[in-house]
Amino acid sequence: MTWDYFGFSSLRSQQDNDTGGVAINNPADISVIVVYFVVVLAVGIWAMLSTSRGTVGGFFLAGRSMVWWPIGASLFASNIGSGHFVGIAGTGAAAGIAIGGFEWNALVIVIVLGWLFVPIYIKAGVVTMPEYLRKRFGGQRIRIYLSVLSLVLYVFTKISADMFAGAIFINQALGLDIYVAVVLLLLITALYTVTGGLAAVIYTDTLQTVIMVVGSFILMGFSFNKVGGYEQLQTKYMEAIPSVIPQNLSEACYTPRPDSFHIFRDAVTGDLPWPGLVFGLSIQAGWYWCTDQVIVQRCLSAKSLSHVKAGCILCGYLKLLPMFLMVFPGMISRVLYTDIIACVDPDQCVKHCGARVGCSNIAYPKLVVDLMPNGLRGLMLSVMLASLMSSLTSIFNSASTLFTMDIYTKIRRRASEKELMIAGRVFMLFLIGVSIAWIPIVQSAQSGKLFDYIQSITSYLAPPIAAVFTLAIFCKRVNEPGAFYGLMLGLGVGLSRMIAEFVYGTGSCASPSNCPTVICGVHYLYFSIILFTLSCLFVLCISLMTKPIPDQNLYRLCWSLRNNTEKRIDLEADDWTAEQNDSSSMELEEPAEEPGCCKKAYNWFCGFEDQKAPKLSAEEQEELQKKLTDTSEVPLWRNVVNVNAIILLCVCVFFHGFYG
Repeated sequence: MTWDYFGFSSLRSQQDNDTGGVAINNPADISVIVVYFVVVLAVGIWAMLSTSRGTVGGFFLAGRSMVWWPIGASLFASNIGSGHFVGIAGTGAAAGIAIGGFEWNALVIVIVLGWLFVPIYIKAGVVTMPEYLRKRFGGQRIRIYLSVLSLVLYVFTKISADMFAGAIFINQALGLDIYVAVVLLLLITALYTVTGGLAAVIYTDTLQTVIMVVGSFILMGFSFNKVGGYEQLQTKYMEAIPSVIPQNLSEACYTPRPDSFHIFRDAVTGDLPWPGLVFGLSIQAGWYWCTDQVIVQRCLSAKSLSHVKAGCILCGYLKLLPMFLMVFPGMISRVLYTDIIACVDPDQCVKHCGARVGCSNIAYPKLVVDLMPNGLRGLMLSVMLASLMSSLTSIFNSASTLFTMDIYTKIRRRASEKELMIAGRVFMLFLIGVSIAWIPIVQSAQSGKLFDYIQSITSYLAPPIAAVFTLAIFCKRVNEPGAFYGLMLGLGVGLSRMIAEFVYGTGSCASPSNCPTVICGVHYLYFSIILFTLSCLFVLCISLMTKPIPDQNLYRLCWSLRNNTEKRIDLEADDWTAEQNDSSSMELEEPAEEPGCCKKAYNWFCGFEDQKAPKLSAEEQEELQKKLTDTSEVPLWRNVVNVNAIILLCVCVFFHGFYG
């Protein structure tokens, strides 16, 4: 695969330009972008100064002080990256509205997150998801395996794909070399993630959610105005056929699908079959929303369980928007620029966007560059930068938490709190380097379909994790050997499919893949259902053949024992805190030296406390732990969020029925 792939040709600026040479080079656009960055950095610095970052709990969980609206906005912003703007709009342009069902599925899953999963995580008193599994099952191997796999998934599916999608947009709008653009963005992103911790991430996410939604609404208005409304879109989309068609190409490869305006498609012949969309996608969404560090970490930072639930409901309502803000504009882009967005002739596609496999991925950037007036075009670039940066900041913060708490504490058992925080920040920089190096691989995967690449990788690796978490919470009979070997066998099955697809390629409409049907013939959403079922059977069978875990080790770690108030005997003491207690008991009281100016500035920048935190007595420690694991709710607000959850589910059913 060459570097002229997917809109990145070095010749592109000469041969492309159907955009009429419009680039973001006028004072209005540049002023908007500069103001945007100044405001974001100001919010990040304000969050740095006004929140606790001097402890692991403060840096990684925002001191458990967040209220519902920043949590809901941050959940949405963490989920919606530039991969969504480029990938979902592109898939909408190519295949219609069914891809919007991926977003609406989350309306149900966020309720499951807030009402079933988060109460258990809070009662368990955990910071990371692998830490929960370690408390639940004991042993190190599941926790370490899950931490490593999560970090691999971050690099392969989230960081690289988001940077790649953001680079497509910046390349279209600014003509900058992609690596220059990405490195510049990452420097600004890393600056306030590395220094500010989770509170800075959540507050900047909230600001960026507002910018994303407002900017996208403006573009949606311009788009519908240009095409003549929804009825005109329905008519014109079905007629959006490119004028240059290669000989001997099947009609199905260049005409819009007959079911383009339906979410639920044929179970056998559909590109997104309805059972896969309902059940297979729910498994992937369950892994992403209920067991993924990026999402759960935001919920664990809430000041109470009612705030968690309210944040989940807000996120659910926001997840209604991508269909209207991304999918429909993508389809409108195909109507307005049919020969470019719907091109099927490889030579024409190279001329328009530098890619031989098609140009649907430039659907959204094309609308922005062509339709938006000066100033607003700058705002829309800010939206793309916002979505890219909010996703990356969330992932960097959560990945460094995983590395620090689950891997680094095994290497350096006596590490101080300060050392752990430095290790987390250094690891973030390492992650950035690896992700930039992975971009060329993302470019060539899945025949250039970015969203398919992300979803298929998830289908092959995530179902065993979803199975283990689900059974860990809802089936107390499941034990460590069952969970570990279930994960291993599930990983083996998933990798067999994933490796086969990388070797044979997924093919395209014009040139199908040679992958054997028995391996690659099953749709990836159906494969997700099969893999989840197999993983559950593996876990249950092996657990039933081995010794159960006594109830005294499971208090408040699974659903049936969630309200038990007896003292839990942990299967293993937590390494880091145990070692900390040992080392602190051996420390001698030494007179404190006054730090110099440079040291003071460094401590302030990184959020380290100049003085040691006061040592808590056993009673104070117990009281603090009780506060951190409290899931009690005020009856009035509990009823308010419960009613709102029912309303959200009714809205979900209505929209699925209306567009089904």
